Amino acid sequence: MADTPNAAEIEARAAHMRHLVETLRRLENKVREGGGPHRIEKQHKAGKLTARERVTKLLDPGARFLEIGLLIAYDKYEGQAPAAGVVTGLGRIEERLAVIVANDATVKAGAWWPETITKILRAQEIAMRNRLPIVYLVDSAGVNLPHQDSIFPGQYGAGRIFFYNSLMRRKLHIPQIAAVMGPCIAGGAYLPALSDFIIMVEHSSFMGLGGPNLVKGATGETIDQESLGGAHLHNGVSGVAHYVAKNDEDCLATIRAHFRRLPPPASAPVGHDPEHPASGIYAALPADHRLPYSMEDVLSRIFDRNDFLEFQPEFAPEMLCASAYLSGHAVSVIANRRGFLKPRIGGIIYTETARKVAYFVELAERQGTPIIYIQDVSGFMVGLQAESEGIIRAGAEMVEAMSCATVPRIVLTVNHASGAGYYAMAGQGFDPSFTFSWPTARIGVMEGESAVKALFAGAPETEEIKQAMEQTRADYERWLDAKYAAARGHCDAVIDPLETREVLTLAVEAAGNVRQALPPALANL
Repeated sequence: MADTPNAAEIEARAAHMRHLVETLRRLENKVREGGGPHRIEKQHKAGKLTARERVTKLLDPGARFLEIGLLIAYDKYEGQAPAAGVVTGLGRIEERLAVIVANDATVKAGAWWPETITKILRAQEIAMRNRLPIVYLVDSAGVNLPHQDSIFPGQYGAGRIFFYNSLMRRKLHIPQIAAVMGPCIAGGAYLPALSDFIIMVEHSSFMGLGGPNLVKGATGETIDQESLGGAHLHNGVSGVAHYVAKNDEDCLATIRAHFRRLPPPASAPVGHDPEHPASGIYAALPADHRLPYSMEDVLSRIFDRNDFLEFQPEFAPEMLCASAYLSGHAVSVIANRRGFLKPRIGGIIYTETARKVAYFVELAERQGTPIIYIQDVSGFMVGLQAESEGIIRAGAEMVEAMSCATVPRIVLTVNHASGAGYYAMAGQGFDPSFTFSWPTARIGVMEGESAVKALFAGAPETEEIKQAMEQTRADYERWLDAKYAAARGHCDAVIDPLETREVLTLAVEAAGNVRQALPPALANL
């Protein structure tokens, strides 16, 4: 087990986490600027709010907006695609949780980048999985043509957005409201057309399969944008849209009016404060990711202090399984302990570990409680003894139980997420309900030193080999950075550890008691 840290170690830990969080905040603030002050001013001069201003005004006053995919593509396209030009996330509208998708017209006129599709699809999957209403605030010039080959075609290309639209309308009956608050061109026009309600803002919105220039080139017809696809054309002539709004504020008020007609939310349960304050959570993890620490200390700052019942504490103690409460919600917790638990090593999954977790997952499934995975896993045990004990079969049982669980599964990666252990702990490929990371998260097949040993074992120690080894270490350190993973959509959000309880509570409330027998992509089969 981990030794209790002294005062100097506590301060060093906290200082390290503060530095990581401050670095993250600076990056997030830069990304949230979108196209920058000049383009924001241009948006305002056109009488329009920015995407983030629209989201803030749409949400209940003071309501948290849990942004999904903020860092996606921040390090691509020479920084020209902050947040991939679209704001996606969860928040409360008239006290009801909803998914919001808002095109950011300050970024390339709201054009779709390849990662824009990824973000919109992820938002729709959250709405489908959790049966949440979804709002589209449309203000987009359409496909970013130089990148069309990565946007238009393919199973997970732009067309899948409309596939999900259709499933939500016809099969799942999930409310969809589309507000056309700027251009909505070409195939993108099908997104509002496949929604339940369409609101258009007069004088600033346009919806059409082709703009005036395309129409001129294709048919020779000369026509202005308002006459071709403005708010009054589609409300009074074509009948495609349903409401005309005078401006952005009026449009958002109309959306809120529709939300007031939805069933009221269930009353939130009464919870208890954690045993220890969240203020100490920065000091929970060592600055060196290889060192041990107390997982109990981490959990005692997140979950309710009452009725935290550890399951089989003396059996396979390297994995902590517990029945707990989170802000009054009953949950099941599965977390990796770190350090030396003689004769075992924390963070490693042994045969008994896998069977203990598989049984506990099946218990949660029978009880109907959401499962929260706290990942700090280095992988499965290897060697003759492990193979003789049937580690492969036990690991398969752990993976199978997790894969087939229909209760919500929510993942928080606090440190390592390596090898097949990452998969068995509800890795992203297994469609968990939500995936979050601390800035200390390290998601990868293995650590850099392990990769160096695997790649260069037995190689002569030449200068060229030494340089290659150093480059491998540097590559892995970059790949294992939590911001790198977030930029590629390998988690929904990197969160400040101080906000862990609030974020996980919102995720549990969003998931509710909805059971998902199949991933959204397969739900229609």
